[in-house]
Amino acid sequence: DMKTRVAFGVVGAIVVVLALFVFPPIVAQVLMMALSVAAAQEFTAAIAGKQNKSLQLAAMLLALGMSWASARDSYNPYWTRGMLYLGIVVLFIILLRCHKKIGFTEIAGAYVGGIIIPYMLMSLIRMFTMQGGNGALYLLVPLLAAWGSDTCALFAGMAFGKHKLAPVISPKKTIEGSVGGVVGATVLLVIYGIAVSSLTDTTLSVPLCIAVGIFGAVLGQV
Repeated sequence: DMKTRVAFGVVGAIVVVLALFVFPPIVAQVLMMALSVAAAQEFTAAIAGKQNKSLQLAAMLLALGMSWASARDSYNPYWTRGMLYLGIVVLFIILLRCHKKIGFTEIAGAYVGGIIIPYMLMSLIRMFTMQGGNGALYLLVPLLAAWGSDTCALFAGMAFGKHKLAPVISPKKTIEGSVGGVVGATVLLVIYGIAVSSLTDTTLSVPLCIAVGIFGAVLGQV
């Protein structure tokens, strides 16, 4: 539904702007931790099956611990390293107890969902709190690449889409929409880079914005 997607996008954008530029840093950290837990549940359910509630719960608890440890990575990196090993131990115990119902594929999915994905998501917080005080401006770069690609691909596909991109995986996506997403994200990032370089003491070069726009849009679609 178009209205739902637009409303969700507007509300999400407002929340991100408030978390980055208005609220104290702890708010952004808590939001990203919550997102990490939700991502762990969704990914594990996709790999292990929605009926496997115990493995989903384990992944969610690991994601909570990993995202908390990753947020403190600059203070003490041993917390993050500890979670890498704790995840292996916890999931190995589950495999031993439930080996008749759970296989290695499900365990590996839970590890990626509970450990790897939260660590990658929390890299946004590490960018946000980077030295120099311009972390929020840099943080918007990958977000704009992803959101710009998704939004522009949607409208380009609706306007020009004729050739299916991946009909088995996502029947509504088209080649025209995909190209429109890459072009739109790149243009959006170039505009953002020029604005940031002109209005702040942070420099975002046009070639860098073009490279990130293309790479980020393609990676997001993949």
